Amino acid sequence: MPDSTDAEKARSAFTGLQDRITEHLLLNDPTCKKVEDQWDRDEGGGGITRAFAQGDALEKGGINFSDVVGSELPPSATQSRPDLSGLPFRAMGVSVVFHPYNPYVPTSHANIRYFEAGPENNPEAWWFGGGFDLTPYYPFHEDVLAWHKAAKSVCDPFGEHLYDEFKSWCDRYFFLPHRKETRGVGGLFFDDLNLESFEHSLEFALQVGHCFCNTYFEIFEKRKTTPFGQKQRNFQKYRRGRYAEFNLVYDRGTLFGLQSEGRTESILMSMPPEVSWNYGWTPDEDSPEEELYRSYLKPRDWLRE
Repeated sequence: MPDSTDAEKARSAFTGLQDRITEHLLLNDPTCKKVEDQWDRDEGGGGITRAFAQGDALEKGGINFSDVVGSELPPSATQSRPDLSGLPFRAMGVSVVFHPYNPYVPTSHANIRYFEAGPENNPEAWWFGGGFDLTPYYPFHEDVLAWHKAAKSVCDPFGEHLYDEFKSWCDRYFFLPHRKETRGVGGLFFDDLNLESFEHSLEFALQVGHCFCNTYFEIFEKRKTTPFGQKQRNFQKYRRGRYAEFNLVYDRGTLFGLQSEGRTESILMSMPPEVSWNYGWTPDEDSPEEELYRSYLKPRDWLRE
């Protein structure tokens, strides 16, 4: 493990990323109603929640920062690191989710995080994690390609093998076994990341956050005025149900927040604003809705097809 870490440097970089994504959102939809809430956690630490709603283009969203400490890592954080069970921890991160109003604009999520396990200022282990994924309802192939090209471009300077590794990890992670489908068209997912140094690892995590910001808002701006009707809106609400199912059943970030007695209002802010579940619904044959199921809700090697 590299010699030194700097949690305060990570904190400053993460809050800077939160500010940058906030600025981009308000440039793309200045009508959003914003609520900012600074909060403290009883066991230690706190965060800044920024909730957005009722914009012309964004129906609901959140751009959150948290930095919390605790006496013992919760089970969700030690699932792949059982040797760290029982250690005190510090965990910080930026978590972003956008649920646009227009069904032709994808929902999207991004997160970067930093963990330390062990005594303060002398951790036994540290690592970064994060990534981003795209959840379209009416996908545009060119947007999916642009999303994955951007993901590869942010990975390549840090290791040409990273895109394939983290893209595959994303496909596996954002998968709903009970539905036998992916949540969307993927992106990047990584955890337990230690590159050649703390500085190098932090820089990669930050570049992932900046890549998400730039690429998502290009799609957002391009599609936010696409005409739609009630049929498309109903399908969007139906598919949002899958998003809710994943977050409540499988998402490790949600589990970590609840298990570490985090701020429930901030943790569940990622949930869609309006959702519907229709029993036994199936898409019409050869419809755009069927095309989503047929061509997009399964892992694909987008950049080599």
